Amino acid sequence: MNSLHPMLELAVAAARNAAAIIRAAAAEPGSLQVRTKQPNDFVTQVDLASERAIVRTLLDACPGHAVRSEESLRAHGSPGAEHVWIVDPLDGTTNFIHGYPAYAVSIALAVRGRVELGVVLDVSRGDVFHAALGGGAFCNDRRLRVAARTALHEALVATSCPHRAAPSFAAAMQMLGEVMQRVGAIRRSGSAALDLAAVAAGHCDASFDLGLNAWDVAAGGLLVSEAGGQVSNFQGEPDFLEARECIAGNPPLRAGLAAILRPFALRRDPPNRHAN
Repeated sequence: MNSLHPMLELAVAAARNAAAIIRAAAAEPGSLQVRTKQPNDFVTQVDLASERAIVRTLLDACPGHAVRSEESLRAHGSPGAEHVWIVDPLDGTTNFIHGYPAYAVSIALAVRGRVELGVVLDVSRGDVFHAALGGGAFCNDRRLRVAARTALHEALVATSCPHRAAPSFAAAMQMLGEVMQRVGAIRRSGSAALDLAAVAAGHCDASFDLGLNAWDVAAGGLLVSEAGGQVSNFQGEPDFLEARECIAGNPPLRAGLAAILRPFALRRDPPNRHAN
């Protein structure tokens, strides 16, 4: 890759260190130890080792920063730091456990709450998706652009719904059915980070998901916006990071999906507006 912002180079290095651990474990599947966090939600020693490698790489270089990661029960680094790394050390653990080649490392840097850098490393393929705020999105050295297709009935749409984190399985199935009737096709990769990277690259036209956390979408959301797309919650508002729901795509497709998904929003009350 060409010369990157120093913090982006650091994120790529951390992701590559984690990916090396994941690949080594994938080569010896018989030694894998799996623990159930909750039904259909798993963690392996590889998730934990990947997290340790990322935290060590980031905080050795930036001891004044903090790290927020999926597998930790506590935050790492400096309490109250303005620079917070948002990390998913292995997005797609269920895929990894089964040897299904769709899992990734996702690392983003938020500065005073705004995501400014993002990296999604596709472990099986070795592709590094990366973006810096205002600097565009790339896969390795190739500039990314979201797909130009605007007709919802022709769109290829990625999702992981329904899944374990949905508040209601029945409602999630209803939501999936509503979308399936209106789009060209649905794809389920099992990795939200890779879905968002695919949207940024134009391989999928759009994506949506429910029950996600910040570490699932922080890096991928920046990839999409820097590739010319939009990311929102189900009500069409831009505060998707902590909303546990996410829509991504070019502006017409994101708006079209929001019209379908708005009734399924986790927060039904409209945002406060100043009266005229």
